Amino acid sequence: MKILIIGYGSIGKRHTNNLLNIDNLEIIVCSKNKESFKLIKKGVKIFTSFEDALKEKPDVSIICNETSFHIDTAIKLAKINSHLFIEKPLSHSLDDMNKLLKIIKQKKLITMVGCNMRFHDGIKSIKKFLDNNELGQIFSVIAENGSYMPDWHPGENYQISYASNKKLGGGVVLTQIHEIDYLCWFFGKVSNVSSVSGKLSDLQLDVEDFSSSILKFKNNIIAELHLDYYQKPAVRTCKIMGKKGKIIWNYENNYLQIFKNSTKKFSTKLIDKKFDRNKMYVEELKYFLNCVKKKKNCMNSVVEAYEIQKVAFAMKNSSITGKKISLK
Repeated sequence: MKILIIGYGSIGKRHTNNLLNIDNLEIIVCSKNKESFKLIKKGVKIFTSFEDALKEKPDVSIICNETSFHIDTAIKLAKINSHLFIEKPLSHSLDDMNKLLKIIKQKKLITMVGCNMRFHDGIKSIKKFLDNNELGQIFSVIAENGSYMPDWHPGENYQISYASNKKLGGGVVLTQIHEIDYLCWFFGKVSNVSSVSGKLSDLQLDVEDFSSSILKFKNNIIAELHLDYYQKPAVRTCKIMGKKGKIIWNYENNYLQIFKNSTKKFSTKLIDKKFDRNKMYVEELKYFLNCVKKKKNCMNSVVEAYEIQKVAFAMKNSSITGKKISLK
C-alpha cells in the first residue's frame, strides 16, 4: 500500500514514525520542512512539490498540513482516487465541503477524520458504559479541556502554530474539537448551541483562547463545555450525570470514577498505569488502514465529521451574535 503524508509538523512526524513501524507500506512525505529529508535513509520518498507528489498516485493520503488547506488538498487527492485520512479539525470553514463529499461518494472512497481521543481507553470505556445503559437516562454532562498552549510543543514557537493563527484555521474551538467530537459520539446529534468565546489571556495570538458553551442534544441531554489555551496545570475531565448515578473521567490522573445511586459508593478504575499517549495514534491508524483494506466505512468519516464541524461553527456563530443557534 502506497501512503502519502502531506505536512511534516508535529502530527505529521508522529503519523510518519508510526507508519514506519507497520509492514508492507510504501511511505511518501510531501513537505518543505528540511527535517523530512532525514527520512530518506529510512526508505521514505520526499517531495517538496504537492503536484509532484500527486503523480505518485497514492492509495491512501494522510492530510496533516494547516487546517485552512485541508479541503483543497483533500479534493485534489480524492480526484485521483486516494482514500483520505484528514487530521482534525476537518476544515476552518464549510466552504467546498459539499464538493468534497460529492467526489467521495462518486468514487466510493474510505475516509476518516483523525480524532485520537476516540481511541483513548478512558473515552472508550465511557462509550461502552453508556452503550450498556449503566447510568440509565442521562441528564447532563460537564466537559473541560484547558491547558497552557506554549507548553504543548516545548522548543517550538507557539505563535507560528496553526492553532494560534486565524488565517490557518486556529482558535480553541476548532483546535480542541476533540471534546465536541466525543460528546457527539456519546450522545448523538446536537439540537442547539449557546456559546461565549473570546481572547482573554495575554498569549500572543489572533484567535479565541476561551470558549464556554451549552450544547443541547436532540435527546434533551445538556452538556456544558469549557475550552481554553491558558490553564495551568492542565485539566481534561468529563462528568456525566444520569438517573442511576454518575461517571467522572480525568485524563491527567488517568482514572474513571463511577458512582452508583443504588450502593451510594464510588468505584475507581485506573485506565492504564503506564499510559502511552502514542498508543491512541497507533490504534487510530491501524483501524483506518484496516477499513481501507476491507473496503469498510470508518467511524468519524468526512460525512460524520462534517456534522461535528457544524456544531463548532454554531458555537462560533453564537458567540458572535449572542444568540442561541439551532442545528438541523
